[in-house]
Amino acid sequence: MGQTYTWTYDATTGVYKSNALSGELLKLAALKLKIVPFTRKITNFSKGMGESITMPYYKAATEPTSAQLEEQTRIPIDQLLMGVYTITIKEWGRGVEFTSFAQDLSRLDPEQGAQKVLKDQMNLCMDSAAAEAFTGSSAKICFIQTSLTGGTWDTDGTPSTAATVNLTKDHLGCIRDYLANTIHCPFYDSEWYIGLFATKALRGLKNDRVIREFNKYLQKGDILYRSEVGECEQIRLVEINHENALSDSVGTGSVLGEGVVFGEDAVGRIEVDFPHLRADPNYKSDFGRKKAVVWYGTVAFAPMFQSATDREARIIKVGSA
Repeated sequence: MGQTYTWTYDATTGVYKSNALSGELLKLAALKLKIVPFTRKITNFSKGMGESITMPYYKAATEPTSAQLEEQTRIPIDQLLMGVYTITIKEWGRGVEFTSFAQDLSRLDPEQGAQKVLKDQMNLCMDSAAAEAFTGSSAKICFIQTSLTGGTWDTDGTPSTAATVNLTKDHLGCIRDYLANTIHCPFYDSEWYIGLFATKALRGLKNDRVIREFNKYLQKGDILYRSEVGECEQIRLVEINHENALSDSVGTGSVLGEGVVFGEDAVGRIEVDFPHLRADPNYKSDFGRKKAVVWYGTVAFAPMFQSATDREARIIKVGSA
C-alpha cells in the first residue's frame, strides 16, 4: 500500500490540441433587415435611366383668412408651386476569397460559410445606409429631450442641444402631436406612426410600463413588424439593436438611445439591383485556384421630403448634439 500514483504530462512544452473537428459548423445569430423595409421603393426608376431620379411634387396651398366670396368680386387665384427631391444611385459591395485547395480538403465548405457571413454583412450595411437617410442632415426636424416631460426642437437637420434624459411617454406624446398637428404628417399605416429606436431608448419606456402589447391593438390580418415591441401614443415601436444604425449612447453621460418617428413616404429607395450574393469561381484567374464570393448591388436611400415645412416633412429624429 506504500506505492504512490502520480499524474504526469504527456508533453513538456507547447499547446495541447484537439484534432477532432466537428462536422457541424457553429452558426452565428442571423441578422435580418429591420430598417430597409420601412423605405419606399420608387418603382419608375430602373436600369438605363441615368444615375439619379428627380421626383416633383405640388406644394400645399396656404389657407386664406377667408375663402368667402362677395357677389361682385372675382375668385382670387393662388400660384401653384412645385418642389422636387433627388436621389442618386450608388454602388455597394464586399467580398471574401478562398482557394480551391481549401475547398477540396476542408471538411467544412468555405463557400457556404462565406455566403452566410456576407449575407449578414450585406444586411447590416443596407440597414446602416437606410438609417443614415432617416437620421442624416437632409431630415430636418430634431427633438432633443431636456426634461422628463419635454425638450427642444431644431428644424435645420442638426441637433444643437445635448439630451439630458432618456425617452419617456411624455416625449412620445410631444412627437406624436408635432407630427399630427404641427406638420400634419399622414400616418404610415392606417392610424399609426412608426418609431425605430435603439434598445436603450425603449428601456425607459419598458421600465415605466407604458408600452401597450401588440396583441391588444393589432387586428386579425394586421402585419407585425420585425422586432416590434408594442405601441405608445399612436406610435408603433420597433427595437433596432444595431449600434452603427442607431446609437445606444448619445446625450449627456450617454443617457439616450437614438431613434426616429415617421409617417408615410418618409424615405425613398431607388435600385437597379438590390444587393445580392455573387460567386466568382475564377477570381484572379490562376486556372480556378482562387475563388471569391461577394455581395454587390446598386441602391440609394434619401428622405422623400427634405424640409421642415408643414405638410411636407415626414420624419422626426430623436437624438442629441
